[in-house]
Amino acid sequence: MTTDPVPTSAGQRAAQPPCESFAGRLLRWHASGGRHDLPWQNPRTPYRVWLSEIMLQQTQVKTAAPFFERFVTALPDLPALAAAPQDRVLALWSGLGYYARARNLHAAARHCVAEHDGELPRDPDALIALPGIGRSTAAAILSQVWGDRHAILDGNVKRVLARVHGIEGWPGLPAVEKRLWAIAERHVDDPLLTPARMADYTQAQMDLGATVCTRSNPACMLCPLQDICVARLEGRVAELPTPRPGKLLPQRHAHVLWLEDAEGRVLLERRPPVGIWASLWSLPQLDADSAAVDAWLRTHVDAPAASAEVLPSVAHAFSHYRLDLLPLRWRNASLRPHVADNEALRWVSRGELADLGIPAPVRRLLES
Repeated sequence: MTTDPVPTSAGQRAAQPPCESFAGRLLRWHASGGRHDLPWQNPRTPYRVWLSEIMLQQTQVKTAAPFFERFVTALPDLPALAAAPQDRVLALWSGLGYYARARNLHAAARHCVAEHDGELPRDPDALIALPGIGRSTAAAILSQVWGDRHAILDGNVKRVLARVHGIEGWPGLPAVEKRLWAIAERHVDDPLLTPARMADYTQAQMDLGATVCTRSNPACMLCPLQDICVARLEGRVAELPTPRPGKLLPQRHAHVLWLEDAEGRVLLERRPPVGIWASLWSLPQLDADSAAVDAWLRTHVDAPAASAEVLPSVAHAFSHYRLDLLPLRWRNASLRPHVADNEALRWVSRGELADLGIPAPVRRLLES
């Protein structure tokens, strides 16, 4: 397995490094080929960069951008985020998925208010200690906001480095990731990377992976690294990085109970504080078992009208399983007196739905 970044042809490597460094090539390319008008770049404040990095952990730029704009309009700075109720934060996040990111963001903001005078700390260890911030995210914040010299290693950068250096093995494996970190650290130790250039270098790495060195059909002829890329020179672009070992995702089924009262309000239930869709408001969800549904109705509902209306199923994929939601709908329902005081259940008007964090598939169902 060869990691020398300076190949001249398949199976051969040059004895001398190229006249332009890895960082130099990226900086030159970024001047004309990189992205310079992303909403979090203008202005590039600690809060805005942090928020963007959290959103982009599991989301593409084109999807995250409108959510970012909406979020910072409602909560323009860290103290505002810390002071907001969790339901408000989750509502603004609703539709982005991976809601643990929003809960961690909120918790980190409150920690910063309590421990760091309402500011993000510049110290790497203090940053990494905040919920939801790992080594690469902390490095991205530090390099983009303050120009500090730190290497990043997000999914896009892993792909670029694996191809350029011919690194085999799934990048999610600890041993492979360790090698990629070592390469990333070596590249960042370049005299060109002054504090004034670190933000551009960090952005250039992410942009190259997102727009040129893509997972499929990469635009190799537009890449500033094409003549030193092991994967391109050896015809292995489609092989690298090594894909994650495949596995068949299990399929699960669940009923969601859509109850409306005489006023047309919908009954929502707050999800538990841990697990899938933690702390979001959703339709009551039960195993796909008619007996479980009947038992829940007997316990919670005071004589729902007639039989349920069976609605088309709603499919949703998580990272580790697929979920088929089977909606059942009742109208003119009312809760039993002893259940009406349950704080985990609430009747919500149509106008209030926008102010609550609701899982995307459930929101689509309610708005359909």
